[in-house]
Amino acid sequence: MKTVQAIPGKIFTLEELKHQLNRWRLLNKKIVFTNGVFDILHQGHIASLSEAALYGNILIVAINSDASVKRLKGESRPVNNEGSRLLLMASLVMVDAVILFEEDTPLNLITSILPDVLVKGGDYTIEQIVGAPEVIANGGEVKIVPILKGFSTTGIIERMKGGS
Repeated sequence: MKTVQAIPGKIFTLEELKHQLNRWRLLNKKIVFTNGVFDILHQGHIASLSEAALYGNILIVAINSDASVKRLKGESRPVNNEGSRLLLMASLVMVDAVILFEEDTPLNLITSILPDVLVKGGDYTIEQIVGAPEVIANGGEVKIVPILKGFSTTGIIERMKGGS
């Protein structure tokens, strides 16, 4: 069983992650990468992350910074700050590494990491997935996991506001 003290150790800077990736690759570990805001963690996220983890040995999750979320989702988001979102993600058993990115897309991170498998939710097509051409050109693959219907952060926020 993993100890609680290990959770912060799963949060990496890019330089730290590159060193850890070298270790994992020496052990022939298959690296899986996904990304998102993960503002209010819900059952849909758990389902998608659990499926993503099945595609390899190591699951890396990149999380949008607070500034990035504001640019993409509006001034009222994120609900939870980046520190909280990183810690919650790192506490999940199927997640091996968590990293923050400041840009609107994780393209620079993906090209730095070049995972074996790039995973996104079922609301995307391969043509829409940032980093897909780069991962494929490097011999990797892109997987689209189904979205669990009825679960979305936006929907949760609307219900909290008294909406449907």
